[in-house]
Amino acid sequence: MFTIEQIKEAHAKVQTGADFPNYIQDLIILGVKGYDTFINDGHVEYYGVNNYVVTSDEKYDVITVAPTANKERFIEFLVQHQEGQTDYLTFCNQAAQCGIAKWRVDIIEMTCTYLDQEEHEILIEKIPD
Repeated sequence: MFTIEQIKEAHAKVQTGADFPNYIQDLIILGVKGYDTFINDGHVEYYGVNNYVVTSDEKYDVITVAPTANKERFIEFLVQHQEGQTDYLTFCNQAAQCGIAKWRVDIIEMTCTYLDQEEHEILIEKIPD
């Protein structure tokens, strides 16, 4: 099974949202089936086969997530991030402002789903190969 250290090594290669597809390929090789990233502190829960889960430590000071989602504004921030215009922490702050509480990556389905605090799906994206 994979470890947080192996995941950190793969994540260290990610500088902007443009690097995300290669990161997903690295996770597939490790055996990660999916993960949830929590905006409030940046911790991540990674899932593997047979209910295997590892959780990373929080990555930054607590960010307050807005109580309601603003899908349109979030999409604007997401596009900027995917084009490499913002760093990770900036994107997390922008997502929080837009009411995004976490995102869930499903490596089997190759989707990334952005969720609000009530776990409502705000946006589902197909991950590019």
